[in-house]
Amino acid sequence: MQPCKITLKPKEEIRINQGHPWVYNNEIKSIEGPIESGGLADVFSSAGLFVGRGFLNTASKIFVRILTRKDEMINDDFFRKILKKANESRLNLGYSNSYRAFFGEADGIPGFIVDKYGDYLSIQILSLAIDMRKELFIKLLVELFHPQGIMERSDVSVRTKEGLKEYKGVVYGNVPTYVQINENGLKVEVDLYNGQKTGYFLDQQANHAAVAPYVRQKSVLDCFSHSGGFGLHAAYYGAKNVTCVDMSQLACDAVTKHAQLNHLNNLVALKADVFQLLRELKTQNKMYDVVILDPPAFTKNLENVNKAYAGYKEINIQAMKLIEDGGYLITNSCSHYMTPALFLEMLMESANDSGRIAQMVEFRMQGKDHPALLGGDESFYLKCVVLRILDKN
Repeated sequence: MQPCKITLKPKEEIRINQGHPWVYNNEIKSIEGPIESGGLADVFSSAGLFVGRGFLNTASKIFVRILTRKDEMINDDFFRKILKKANESRLNLGYSNSYRAFFGEADGIPGFIVDKYGDYLSIQILSLAIDMRKELFIKLLVELFHPQGIMERSDVSVRTKEGLKEYKGVVYGNVPTYVQINENGLKVEVDLYNGQKTGYFLDQQANHAAVAPYVRQKSVLDCFSHSGGFGLHAAYYGAKNVTCVDMSQLACDAVTKHAQLNHLNNLVALKADVFQLLRELKTQNKMYDVVILDPPAFTKNLENVNKAYAGYKEINIQAMKLIEDGGYLITNSCSHYMTPALFLEMLMESANDSGRIAQMVEFRMQGKDHPALLGGDESFYLKCVVLRILDKN
């Protein structure tokens, strides 16, 4: 079947030509030919110039997800080449054991994510067209990676916007309850069935390693620690003592388990509400050399960004008050709605309101296996900022 022809309203092609892969339904001027959700559509500018070809879905505000900006066949070989090219880029960067092998829109197949955990893969499907072709993609992944098993972690609410139900299950081979990976020399057990995202925060691997120069022989407070990514690395890199804090008992148990697995005796896990604990520690005059903040996304939509801003500001103010003169705050945000400029503005206000001076030592993002697509702001979501905190003279 020939792709239907979609013509955009004037100037709506600019954003897409700059790299963004989504065509929204309110940007369309006219449609010619058969409309089939999950099928192909050719997109043209109002002047009649070819913009790109992609899959359409009438049930979604994202009407077309662009796959190519060339007049080429979209077939098995097309997807095989894209998947292989993306994975080779990771291998060339030195990734081998655990990494994001394919990052959806940023790598050229919108709505498709592939993470590698040792001999196993975990995939996430976020668009109708990819879900309709699931068997094809499983076949291509088996051909490329030869995994022992593939877990699908499409248990995310955003699928409802595509008219899809949430799904979680083994789609190829066998997947054990826990898969052990090597992260920067540490042994980490990943729960591919129930762990965060597709099992683990692979996007933070490089940032976990980046704590090394700040923590040696230092007292460290790791907040929102989850399974202990930052705190375990701090202990591994020679911290004097590390306290990992999370309100989930399961998370605290995972931290303790990982500390034992890696023979780390300088780390303890504490079950507590971070917001409340930070204020309590201040009343106790407790101080740390390094405080780490890695909270969940406080907002997943633009409407709540002001509320999220207040939440980020609250924890950063309280954290800054607990840091020794010349110590470090390592603070993160994983919400793309909290833009880099907005995040830095919040940190500046937090420093001012806490009565401290802050020097930015590093501004980091998600790992190199999670490339951010220029023109596709949604793919640049993780900010990791290292601040040196000083007393005012």
